[in-house]
Amino acid sequence: MRKSVVSLLVALSPFAALAATPQTATLNVQNMTCELCPVTVKKSLEKVPGVSQVRIDFAKKTATVTFDAEQAQVSTLVKATTDAGYPTTVHK
Repeated sequence: MRKSVVSLLVALSPFAALAATPQTATLNVQNMTCELCPVTVKKSLEKVPGVSQVRIDFAKKTATVTFDAEQAQVSTLVKATTDAGYPTTVHK
């Protein structure tokens, strides 16, 4: 029985990496002035590898991004929006 449990744990260990805890960052978005701006910001962030979810709050001028920290960094998110014409800073 003990060997079975150990064997099972060894077999499942590669899947532990897949269950990495996602990170969330909220960005303050500049230049978001019209109804189409949130669409552009969202699309620019969704193109970043590792991003799993993007929520835009047009009224607060923020983007909340959920991402895999092993694939993306906050600086990459900031660069993506800035390159799309919407400079961002990390919300504190």
